[in-house]
Amino acid sequence: MFLVFASAGLGLACVGASGSSANAQPAEANPQRAQAINLTRAYAENCASCHGQDGSGGGAGTQTLNTEELFDQKHDRRFFDAIKNGLPDNGMPAFGETMSDEAVWGLVVKVREMQARALRTKNGSPTPVNGVYKSKRHDFKVETVITEGLNTPWGIDWLPDGRMLVTNRNGVLKLYDANHKLIGDINGIPTSLEMGQGGLMEVTVHPEYDKNGWIYLAYTEPAKEGRGGLTKIVRGKLVSRSQPPVWSGQETIYEGKQEYYTGAGVHFGSRIVFDKDGYLFFAIGERGSNMGAQSLATPFGKIMRLNADGTVPKDNPFVGTADADPAVWTYGHRNQQGLVFDLEGKLWTTEHGPRGGDELNQVKKGSNYGWPVVAWSINYNDAPFRTPWPKDDMKVEQPVFRWLPSIGACGLDLARGTAFPNWSGDLLAGGLAGQNLDRIRVKDGKLVEREELLHNLGRIREVAVHKDGTIYVALNSPNHIIRLVPAK
Repeated sequence: MFLVFASAGLGLACVGASGSSANAQPAEANPQRAQAINLTRAYAENCASCHGQDGSGGGAGTQTLNTEELFDQKHDRRFFDAIKNGLPDNGMPAFGETMSDEAVWGLVVKVREMQARALRTKNGSPTPVNGVYKSKRHDFKVETVITEGLNTPWGIDWLPDGRMLVTNRNGVLKLYDANHKLIGDINGIPTSLEMGQGGLMEVTVHPEYDKNGWIYLAYTEPAKEGRGGLTKIVRGKLVSRSQPPVWSGQETIYEGKQEYYTGAGVHFGSRIVFDKDGYLFFAIGERGSNMGAQSLATPFGKIMRLNADGTVPKDNPFVGTADADPAVWTYGHRNQQGLVFDLEGKLWTTEHGPRGGDELNQVKKGSNYGWPVVAWSINYNDAPFRTPWPKDDMKVEQPVFRWLPSIGACGLDLARGTAFPNWSGDLLAGGLAGQNLDRIRVKDGKLVEREELLHNLGRIREVAVHKDGTIYVALNSPNHIIRLVPAK
């Protein structure tokens, strides 16, 4: 069978169906179970003879898929619909007759992966000329400011006097002076469990630190019995009887039930932010539990909201809901490692998908973000997983932007201050696997501009904007902290 997709400037063609049909999995099933199709093989058997193994086209007169225009996320649904339903006027039969919706979407993801590789080869990475990076709205330089004392740096925040706190995943909280010189380790912080992706993660200084002295930490607490851990939130104060100061007066802000302390080494979250009214928001990943993200009873895959002292606000959306954790603000997340409020007071998060489908979401009270019932991704083993669109009557909040392929979204802050005024209010999103720093502009809930500022300097774990507007970035491999400063 010969299939052609040439609608509205798009050019997709596939030859033949792959044989066996794959059925959609019900939500109750294990969502990681591979369907009876390998997507690389399916593309090679059905599409490559016309589109080429790399999407560059050629067969049957098809043009390349690897253009900036066709890579735009606005074409996601159109690619899916064309493969599933066909284009009879162009002689393209419907692959939905032989493939599940999940497999059809998986082919779209494969196309996105090919496009990304081709466009990277064509466009390269942001590269400085005489030390200066040229971007759309600002020119900037990159300075390496800290290399000493770092071991998988995870979180960054500043005290009002300019000293900088840096968490390291191995359980050490470092203190640096305003000139980035190491003062030493903060002793007395809680014992964290470095297990896979877990360990000492976020540090956040209370917005009214001058008045109350509170500093908040997110870390993986080991289970009281047996193995395993879970993200816990505490606060404490620095006592300056010595240099460096000592952690003291610790209070628990949030801890889950021991039954949720699992041995999985993945998806701990976490970031901590305050809104203008002083409420505390933090993220806990779904710990590999998948459907646990859909249960309001578990802390898995949630963004939580509490008062600064750990008590539950009465207007939280699930207060009074049977069996629900009253701290839950939103649910259906996978692994959220970016969290920030914008200039209008809207909350944003970035979170990891599996293979494809990292998301930028606006966090809205009581909303469900779909994981694992809907997803923009495929499985790591090259098998189909889900589709991005919910079935039946399920209401899901869709991302403002999705990264295909995945970048390993981690670290998120807001451009503000005087250093880069033309970026003011833009989101700055990092990527681990992608080793990228993206500047993202959203207007009226829609993406209007995205620009890659950095690529291939290291795995980006944290993005933190100083009060002067310079942009600090914590890298893993190498373990460095760099910053973006205006080019003079």
